[in-house]
Amino acid sequence: MVNTRVQFRDYPLSAVHHGTALGNGYLGLLFWGEENTLNITVGCASLWDHRGGMTWTARQNYRDIRAALEAEDMAAIRKIFAVDTEAIPGTPRRPSIIPVGRLVLTLPCGSQLIRNELHLQSGQLRVIYRQDSSEKELRFHLDPTDKGSFMGKISAAIKVKAVPAYHLSGTALSERSFALPQEFQTGCGGGFVQPMPADPSYGLAYQRAGDFLSGRFARELDSQALSEACTVPSESAWQALAQANQQYWRQFWEERPRLEVDNERLQELYEGGLFRFQSMTAADGVTAGLQGPWIEDYGLPPWNGDYHFNINIQMCYWPAYRSGLWDNLRPLFDMVWSWREKLQANARHFLGIEDGYMLPHAVDDRCTCMGAFWTGTIDHACTAWIAQMMYDYCDYRGDEKYLREVAFEFMRGTMRVFQEMLEYRPDGSLMLPVSVSPEYRGAELNAWGVNSSFQLGAIHRLALNLQQAAKILQTTPEPFWQEIREKLPEACLVKTDAKEEIGLWEGLVLEESHRHHSHLAGICPFGVINPADEKWRSIMNNTLTRWTTKGMGLWTGWCMPWAAMLYNRFNNGEMAELILEIWQRCFTNPGGGTLHDAFFPGFTYWSYRPEVMQMDAGMGVVTAIQDMFVHQRDDCLYLFAGIPKRWKKARIEDMPAPGGLRVSGLCCCGKVQSICITATRDCRLKLALPCPVKHWHTADAPGLDLGLAGEIWEYSLSAGESVCLQSE
Repeated sequence: MVNTRVQFRDYPLSAVHHGTALGNGYLGLLFWGEENTLNITVGCASLWDHRGGMTWTARQNYRDIRAALEAEDMAAIRKIFAVDTEAIPGTPRRPSIIPVGRLVLTLPCGSQLIRNELHLQSGQLRVIYRQDSSEKELRFHLDPTDKGSFMGKISAAIKVKAVPAYHLSGTALSERSFALPQEFQTGCGGGFVQPMPADPSYGLAYQRAGDFLSGRFARELDSQALSEACTVPSESAWQALAQANQQYWRQFWEERPRLEVDNERLQELYEGGLFRFQSMTAADGVTAGLQGPWIEDYGLPPWNGDYHFNINIQMCYWPAYRSGLWDNLRPLFDMVWSWREKLQANARHFLGIEDGYMLPHAVDDRCTCMGAFWTGTIDHACTAWIAQMMYDYCDYRGDEKYLREVAFEFMRGTMRVFQEMLEYRPDGSLMLPVSVSPEYRGAELNAWGVNSSFQLGAIHRLALNLQQAAKILQTTPEPFWQEIREKLPEACLVKTDAKEEIGLWEGLVLEESHRHHSHLAGICPFGVINPADEKWRSIMNNTLTRWTTKGMGLWTGWCMPWAAMLYNRFNNGEMAELILEIWQRCFTNPGGGTLHDAFFPGFTYWSYRPEVMQMDAGMGVVTAIQDMFVHQRDDCLYLFAGIPKRWKKARIEDMPAPGGLRVSGLCCCGKVQSICITATRDCRLKLALPCPVKHWHTADAPGLDLGLAGEIWEYSLSAGESVCLQSE
């Protein structure tokens, strides 16, 4: 698939995150401005000030935490989770990503910026401006392999200046004890070097030569070395970079599955989202945090730009699976696996075990816990969710080596923590006595209960995956994994007015509109509850009634695509589509930047703060669109379950699916016409025959009736074998 689309953004683009983005998995550029001033904000995804945070010690142990919660002792909880640098002047409480700065390009007097044109098929950005009644353009490329380098074809008449974030962010850096930057000018350029209090310095430099501009971000270089590291701009250097980008992005699109939807908005969100996904998670880059490499230069990023493992980082990486970008997951997994000694120490301090892994919900790139937020720190489903992603990586790719050497051990160690926390009731059933539901009731003393549905869903998914992994690896499964499946509920059911529904935890149903749909996580992302199963139908009707009546008034950007994915599993494509359209209207800014809070008031309470850009929602939208075509419930594959009936045509070609499958198919006006499934390895296909269709048959045997739509069909496939189905 060669993407021929161009995405347009009209000026003025008056704020940093309204800018059009280029990225290479390490460096991010945002192009924004107004009148005759074009700003290029430069950010780096790994530029950490590592000071601050909470070292997990024996103080953070399960016994004392549980006792403090049961005694309703907030002072004890605060003491347990206090950060290491509490009340030390000039020393930050938490680690943070640090902003870099910007290049300011001043066009000739009287010039007027008109629009940005982002060419997805080549990675080139064209900035169109008007001068003397005619349109002119500037062109920019970011180097996909030399991660700190970028180049522009501009005009010799344009003035350029480098401005460090120190001068743009008020007292944000000086309060963290940063010294003044060392600014410099050369005969053909300039820049700055910014010392850091405890980490290597960083700098930004540029060079000019005729109509060409080059930029360089680097660490641990003095001003002379930084300036010399800048590519000497020239026509030949520009052409080489443009050609490299053309080849890079052409290959990228050719290797992606083809997806067509009968909704221009969603098509643009999907294609632009995949471009942004590759730009922030390139396999040879660093692990993307909440904002990827696009860090504002006017202050510290929200939530310190950290890694949030209670949905946000997972959502940022979800598009990898069904777009075949599995290598993009490895920086995340390799980072987490590199922390294993620290994760083992966390489990040792928390529970006294030597063979567990425990990952807090918010950390920096060294796994330093942000601290203070006790509910997130003990939310072990964060670890289980990463374990699920590792298993899914192995499942989609068929990477048995990684499963054997890394994923299985991580999954097993994750389960050991749950095993120590779970207890037996008198009737022999299992329960989780202290459990949380992400962000529900914040960090209050009543923000916990028995058998959180979120935790139960994560535990069941982990047990299922461990059993399946043991089978693949031909090793003996632990008996406790089967005990979980038999003795631990898949969700916490609460009876109100004689009707059962899924609750947050024992005795608590959803009290308010809430951004984290955690009580529904057993449906998605953990996939252990199929709403279509007979035993769940009435429970789901009751649960959905409450969820719907509580409304969206406290929702945020990232929870919208998650809701759409849930509606895909309720076979309600119309609602999934509507939610994604509402998200695009409410939670993106004029430049298409994806927001945590609504851009304007009226839809949700979360609209009163300054703009907060996060990448999770945009990547969630990409995933929700993929999810309309292909998703799995338990071990059964569902195709086209989220396609709205009004769409005249929806098509996929060669989309990866669980189990090493590749799926192609066509749906017209709500009726699936054809499906072709190819196995990349020997497998057993379990497929829910799509509705609404009377009967299905194989393309090569039209007289062979497979069954009615909605029925489950199973079929064995060998590696390289395909089965193609047609409907009546």
